[in-house]
Amino acid sequence: MLGVGIIILIVIVAILVIMAFSYYNRFVVLANRIDNSLSQINVQLKRRADLIPNLIETVKGFAKHEKEAIKAVTDARKALVSAKGVESKVKANNQLESALKTIFAIAEGYPDLKANTNFLELQRELSATEDKVAYARQFYNDSILTYNNMVEKFPGVIFAGMYGRKKKEFFQIAAVDQKLPKVSF
Repeated sequence: MLGVGIIILIVIVAILVIMAFSYYNRFVVLANRIDNSLSQINVQLKRRADLIPNLIETVKGFAKHEKEAIKAVTDARKALVSAKGVESKVKANNQLESALKTIFAIAEGYPDLKANTNFLELQRELSATEDKVAYARQFYNDSILTYNNMVEKFPGVIFAGMYGRKKKEFFQIAAVDQKLPKVSF
C-alpha cells in the first residue's frame, strides 16, 4: 500500500513539474510573439516615416505657401522617429496622422499636385502602409489577448504568479480618433 502511495505521489509531482515547464515555455512564446508584433508595428511606422520626406518635397514644389502644414508634418515625423515606448509612439503617430490629413486636404486645392505621379504614388504607399500598421496593431492586440487569457485563466493564473507574469495592456487608439466623423449635406 505504501509503494502505491509513493508511485502516485511521484506521478503527481512529475505532472506538476511538466505543467510548470509547459506553462513557463508558453509564457515565453507568447511574450516573444508580443515583442515581435510590437516590432512589426515599429517597422511599419518607420516605413511610413521614411516615405514622408519625399511627400513633403513633392508638396513643397506645388504648395510653397503652405509652410505651416509642411512644418507640422516634418515635426510630427521627427517626434515619431525619436519616440520611445508604446505610449509615446501612439501619441506621435496620432500627431503625424493628423498632420498628414492636413497635407492631403491641401492637395485638394492643387489640381496639378493631385495629378502628380510622385504624389499619387506616395499617397498609395502611405495608404498601403496604413493598412499594414492596422494589421500589425490587430496582431499585437490578438497576441496580448492570448497572453492575458493565459495569465488570468486557471491554472495559468497560478503559474503566472509563480513566474511574475502580469496582464499586459492592449494597443489603444486615442479617444479623439474614436469619435465618429460628422457628415452633413
